Amino acid sequence: MKILFVMDKRVNAGSIQAVANYMRAGDEFGHSIALYGRQDPNFPRLRFSTEASAFDYVVFIIESRLQWMSGLRLPRILSRVPRGRRAILDADGMYNPTIAVEGYDRNHANERERLVWLTTFDYLADKILQPTPVPCQPGVSALAFYGYDPASQIRADAAPSKRFDIVHVGHNWWRWREVSNSLLPAIERIRDRLDGICFVGAWWDGVPPWARALDLEAAFCVEAERFRRVRIEVRPPVPYSQVIPTMSEGRVNLMTQRPLFRHLRFLTSKYFEIFCANTIPLVMLDPDHAESVYGPAGRELALHDGIGDKLLDVLSRPHKYREIVEQVRRHLVQHHSYQRRLQELVAALEA
Repeated sequence: MKILFVMDKRVNAGSIQAVANYMRAGDEFGHSIALYGRQDPNFPRLRFSTEASAFDYVVFIIESRLQWMSGLRLPRILSRVPRGRRAILDADGMYNPTIAVEGYDRNHANERERLVWLTTFDYLADKILQPTPVPCQPGVSALAFYGYDPASQIRADAAPSKRFDIVHVGHNWWRWREVSNSLLPAIERIRDRLDGICFVGAWWDGVPPWARALDLEAAFCVEAERFRRVRIEVRPPVPYSQVIPTMSEGRVNLMTQRPLFRHLRFLTSKYFEIFCANTIPLVMLDPDHAESVYGPAGRELALHDGIGDKLLDVLSRPHKYREIVEQVRRHLVQHHSYQRRLQELVAALEA
C-alpha cells in the first residue's frame, strides 16, 4: 500500500517522529510511505512527495491549528484523490463536542470555532481517526497511531552522560496547573536531596507575547521565578531527532500530559519515546491508565500520589526500576510496535 501523510511539519513538535517511524516500518513490510511536500533539509531522513494521485490513501494529521493548510494545494489534492481514499487523524480531539476539563483545558474556545473545525474536517474526508481506545463521538474510529520503536532505544553504553537527576521534555501547553499544583510542591520538599533538574521545551520561561491576542494565556501560564527558586534549568526545544538523546541525559524522566488528552485517553509520541531513552520514565498518569498502556509493570512507573517519595525511591534504587522498565519495554514490543501500528492503520484505511 502507498500512504501519503499530510501535516504541518514542525521540527520540534507534533507527530513528525511518528511519521518517520511509519516510513521505517513501511520499508520493512513493503509499503511505500511519504510526507507531502518537497525535500526539506530540516527533515533529512524523511521521504517526500507532492504526487498525491500516486498514493492509495492520503492521511491528514491535524494538530493544534488549521492555518497551515492555506499553503497547501488542497484543490489539487482533493480532485486527484477520491474522498473514499482520504482520512484524517484528529490528533488534538477537535472533532468532538466542546470539552472543558475542570474549567481549564479545552478543545474549543466557543461553538463558532468548533464549527470551523468540523466544517474543515467534513470538507477533507469522511473517515475520522482518533488516537484513543474509545472515541467519544459517533462516526469516529479508534486508532492508537503512535507506537514504540525499539530500534530507537539508546543503549546504556551509547547514552550521553547523566547531567540531571530529573528531566522533563515537552512544551508548556496546558501543563502548568499539574506542574505547579502537584509536581513542584513535591520537588520543593526534597530539592536539597536532588541534583540537577531540567525542563526542555517551549514556553517554560514565560508566556509568549501573542498569547493574549488569541485568548490563550491560560494555555501557556508559567511562573518563571518559581522555577528559578527551585533551581530548575530551562532549555529551549530540541529537534525531534534529539528528543530521545536529550531524555537520556536524565536519570529520571517525567512525562506530563495536558488534561484534555488524559480525559480523552489520547496517546501521543511521548508515551513511547520516553521508553526509548536511557532513563527511568515516570508518567504522571493514574495507575489504571498507566497499566492500560504499559501493562501491569506500568503501575510501578505511575507518578500519581506521594510524588516526592517516589522520586527519591527511584533515584536510590535504580536497579529495581530498570528491571521494571525492561518489563514495560517487552510489553511495548508485543502490543505497541510500529509494525503493529502500520497493520492497524492499513486495516483502518481499508475498512
